[in-house]
Amino acid sequence: MALKLHNTLTRQKEEFRPLRGKKVTMYHCGPTVYWTQHIGNLRGMVMADLVVRTLKYLGYKVKLARNYTDVGHLTSDGDEGEDKMAKGVKREGLSPRQIAKKYIKIFEHDYRAVNVLEPDYKPRATKYIKEMIKLVQELIAKDYAYPTDLAIYFDVTKAANYGQLSGQGLADKLEGAGKGEVEDGQKKHPADFALWFFKAGRHQNALQFWPSPFQSPLVRRGIGFPGWHIECSAMARKLLGKTLDLHMGGIEHIAVHHTNEIAQSEAANGVKFVNYWLHNEHLLVNDRKMAKSEGTGYSLAEVEEKGFGPLALRFFFLQAHYRGKQNFTWEALGAAASGLQNIYNQVRELGGKKGKISIEFKNKFIEKISDDFNLPQALAVVAEMLKADLPAKDKLATILDFDKVLGLGLGKLKKEKLTIPAAVKQLAEDRLKARLVKDWARSDELRKKIGELGYTVEDDKDGYQIKKK
Repeated sequence: MALKLHNTLTRQKEEFRPLRGKKVTMYHCGPTVYWTQHIGNLRGMVMADLVVRTLKYLGYKVKLARNYTDVGHLTSDGDEGEDKMAKGVKREGLSPRQIAKKYIKIFEHDYRAVNVLEPDYKPRATKYIKEMIKLVQELIAKDYAYPTDLAIYFDVTKAANYGQLSGQGLADKLEGAGKGEVEDGQKKHPADFALWFFKAGRHQNALQFWPSPFQSPLVRRGIGFPGWHIECSAMARKLLGKTLDLHMGGIEHIAVHHTNEIAQSEAANGVKFVNYWLHNEHLLVNDRKMAKSEGTGYSLAEVEEKGFGPLALRFFFLQAHYRGKQNFTWEALGAAASGLQNIYNQVRELGGKKGKISIEFKNKFIEKISDDFNLPQALAVVAEMLKADLPAKDKLATILDFDKVLGLGLGKLKKEKLTIPAAVKQLAEDRLKARLVKDWARSDELRKKIGELGYTVEDDKDGYQIKKK
């Protein structure tokens, strides 16, 4: 069954055809490491993880790069505002290097806690300055970039199909950009974006900077730092090649960051940058945008403080399609935690011996995940399979196979030995006797008493089973 995905570039669902058979190159935009990532960012990581797990489940070999931005990302996704790393420095009185180290450590703890697989590459922008400078030099040599006293800019009017990803034409882009404040009067067009900032003007006190071959009358040795967009293009090219199969990120990156990545990469390399673009939607809180200022930018630590496990959060994320908005409430997370516990209980009851994977349900599962990574429908297949008339050992083998995609840690569960109190056993025996003589009122009364003691009783062909609530 062919894998089909929704390509942001064409706005269509397309059959996935990698450049090199079953080998897939994928770049995922990682965090700017100046602050603890909120659960909306973690949702993006889980959505990308589901894509990677699905590809591997379907037999592809995936080479994934997910970066850390530790310089150059201004508070605006364009070229305005303060560098986010500098904000972290001011807030905590640490060096940029210390800020990056601190928040990379927290982020890596969090994504591992929600069972996101390790990427093949985790490049930090500050380790690839040489590659960024080389890319900017190529763009200047090909007349796609030009210097001012304050920066090196990419000339968007020379980029073929600029705005194709967002569907916004260049004329619209320039008109919109013209409404804002132009901080560099030497820019040719308001929408031109910075490839390299000199340590001058509003960036004269920049905390992170490197020498470069670029020249400005305001600084010696071209000292400055890279623009945000050039970082991903340089790291992706170095690690994965000039043309990638997949690139993923949040929808907020479409109009600026990813549009600029395409423009500069294709201008420098002379080939298509990415064949398939995937974008995940936002996580809302109480149907509103997440905001630290409103106390809704929840971290994983805050989720755990409320008594929820990281995998409950992952299970919650699985219940919405990556291209759809998802609304977070504590009640919804509670329901997800209960649902996950129910799956855990069922898996434990299946015993420890695996049988054969159900081909019928495996094909249904593949059908759903092959349709643009539709995990909510795949979960429906899981529920259907657990209710089906299959041997317990076959159910176990099948759900553990599905968990290669779901990532819920089902293979690590241990079968719990349930010690049933004598009083509960006696009530269950009395209830069975009542049922045998068709005293349904007495049977219902005894079931209620069993429930009050924290247990349930389920009838089966052998009599009954007692389970803890």
